[in-house]
Amino acid sequence: MRFRHPDGTTVHLAYCTNVHPAETLDGVLAQLRDHCEPVRRRLGRDRLGIGLWLARDAAHALVSDPSALRALRTELDRRGLEVVTLNGFPYDGFGAEEVKYRVYKPDWTDPERLDHTTALARVLTGLLPDDVTEGTISTLPLAWRTHYDDASADKAHTALRTLAERLDALQELTGRSIRVGLEPEPGCVVETTGDAIAPLTAIAHDRIGICVDTCHLATSFEDPHTALDALTTAGVPVVKTQLSAALHAEHPHLPEVREALAAFDEPRFLHQTRTATSAGLRGTDDLGEALAGSALPEGAPWRAHYHVPLHAAPATPLTGTLPVLKSALTRLVGGPHPLTHHLEVETYTWQALPPELRPRGRTQLADGIAAELTLARDLLTDLGLKELP
Repeated sequence: MRFRHPDGTTVHLAYCTNVHPAETLDGVLAQLRDHCEPVRRRLGRDRLGIGLWLARDAAHALVSDPSALRALRTELDRRGLEVVTLNGFPYDGFGAEEVKYRVYKPDWTDPERLDHTTALARVLTGLLPDDVTEGTISTLPLAWRTHYDDASADKAHTALRTLAERLDALQELTGRSIRVGLEPEPGCVVETTGDAIAPLTAIAHDRIGICVDTCHLATSFEDPHTALDALTTAGVPVVKTQLSAALHAEHPHLPEVREALAAFDEPRFLHQTRTATSAGLRGTDDLGEALAGSALPEGAPWRAHYHVPLHAAPATPLTGTLPVLKSALTRLVGGPHPLTHHLEVETYTWQALPPELRPRGRTQLADGIAAELTLARDLLTDLGLKELP
């Protein structure tokens, strides 16, 4: 979906296909047929943007076989789909029964992360629509926080500088500009937008910036305007933004609230949980840890890294952090010039919701994703952006 900003530039809105995990190119092609095109049809659109997730094997197949890449681009066009952004955070296994910590490997200290991201950039130059010259990729924020020292930082920063050089060369070769954004996430070396400023200014290349995920922003209790003002002052580009909402518990000391939270404690993904105290953020790596005993203080609200559907807030006594998303979006695209041109709805937890909330089959899932995109579209038009055909 495309929108015209009042300044005349185009803002792209997509949804991320990591909600339909597939490890192979055949699986990706099936996603387009079984999920992405049906969402487009529900929205009544001739064209729908998707933020494609390509696992290692699928990316390798595309980068090593130009005919396969051309075939994917043809299939996208045939189904009324377009790609301007990729989710390069998960490497593989995102559809496994247990993902948890494995999603952070390989990290930016491992040469495989550089090679994979380079492959994604090469693929993206071949997938961009004919009238689009800039693509974006989100990636993990350096590494998970443990076992990360000064030597690790040197390796990661060197890898990202090398990536920037490769992206420069890729533009010279193809005429397409690809930028990569570190995506701050609770528990990682770069947990907040503030944590991103030092490494990104050290890398000092405009092809490497930040991907702001509004669920992660909310989980860390960051004020969107303060965070985005700091990034702007530091000259850190917002490469893309993932529109998402976290799980919020206003009164975690109440038994009924803890019971409601326990329904979201599931085995596939990490749901880092945070609370803001006078001494700073306190947190656990997973929701179950927070609920076990006294791991977190209960005198202030808790938020969990759990991407809840944008249009369907959790039932009382829980809520979502849609107000944080709205505030961030106002700052991102509501001003005289947008801070980013690539927006992506990223609710990958549909199948990890409590059983009674999960979609039953493809039809309900497509309905839910279409509803999320409709909400995002309405927020953008309320900010003065004009939806394009």
